[in-house]
Amino acid sequence: MSTISKKMLKVVLAFGVTTAAAAPVLEIRSASAAEVTGIVVASTPAPAGASSVVSTLPKVEVIATGGTIAGQSADATSFANYRAGTLLIADMVAELPDKDKIAQVSTYQFGNSGSSAYSIADLYDLSLRVDKALETQDAVVVTSGTDTMEEIAYFLDLTVRSPKPVVVTGSMRPWTVIGSDAQANLYNAIKLAASGKTKYFGTVLMLNDEFHAAREVTKSNSYRTDTFVTPELGALGYIDEENVRVYRAPSRALLSAAKWNTPFDLSKLDKAALAKVEIAYSYQDAGAGAISAFVANGADGIVTAGTGAGGISRAMGAERTAAIKEHGTIFVTTTRTGSGSNYSSGDHIIAGDNLNAAHARLMLLLSLSFSSDFETIKGWFESYGHAQVSVSEK
Repeated sequence: MSTISKKMLKVVLAFGVTTAAAAPVLEIRSASAAEVTGIVVASTPAPAGASSVVSTLPKVEVIATGGTIAGQSADATSFANYRAGTLLIADMVAELPDKDKIAQVSTYQFGNSGSSAYSIADLYDLSLRVDKALETQDAVVVTSGTDTMEEIAYFLDLTVRSPKPVVVTGSMRPWTVIGSDAQANLYNAIKLAASGKTKYFGTVLMLNDEFHAAREVTKSNSYRTDTFVTPELGALGYIDEENVRVYRAPSRALLSAAKWNTPFDLSKLDKAALAKVEIAYSYQDAGAGAISAFVANGADGIVTAGTGAGGISRAMGAERTAAIKEHGTIFVTTTRTGSGSNYSSGDHIIAGDNLNAAHARLMLLLSLSFSSDFETIKGWFESYGHAQVSVSEK
């Protein structure tokens, strides 16, 4: 949680205008040969520039994981009939016009699959690879499928240690179809990353000419290109040609550099120690089977997607009580409504605030991976998991 005075609040309220108007000074460092192994290791260097202007541009690495953006359509008008994760990112970037005017772009092929094919262990590797790239790059763009893009983005948001810009993008139409949003999204993601305007924002998600905080964004439609929205709070900003406009900032952007990082430093965690967390969905007369099965299958924690303000059925409630008493299972309460806050807490039960169930699962998963103490985990939810800003009278 960030605490700011009224005087500081004026700065916060003007943050978007100030940030959007001033181009940051970026430090260009020499490249390192060290790599963190991805699923598929294939890297291409930044194109050699003929002029001194190109050599001073920000360095942006595009790390590809596949998805629709790398899809090969059955033909030029097959919007829904395509093979995701087919094209290579080096070839895709090579096709982008005018990229050398905005950044020195290099690529890394981490993998080439749909987003839902990746495990949490894979995201562990991806996060470490992003941080490794940011040792020498000014920013990173991660391409991903859109199905679980909000989860991939939030995992990176919670674990990447560098404060440099990380932008996740993809598309709703494959690269090879007419009217595809793929090329524009990739180009604008590179532009946003190179601008440096989301430094200390954590990971942001960029599609359809707008960008959102990873913690808050969600996919709202299975086909439309404007599918990603931030319920109630809205986008962070927009990209209109050369104009990158930031109109609000996530609360973590107000923190000092010393407090910016979360406790979730993956370099200090063995991949085998990643916790197992599931989601139980409530509905009219929902049975106890989901919770009992998750516990029996070794779940360390469970997120409930409840009705209204987070309520669950009588059977689920009784089974939750049993899981807490007999196994010490930690629960997080969220709402299935798509927006709104949740404040229900208790013994081994944490209020999910306005995190949706998918995001709360990742927060709980990482928390349980680093601690088994309930009060510690609850404290992390109330600080790193929440996004509110407190205003003092001082």
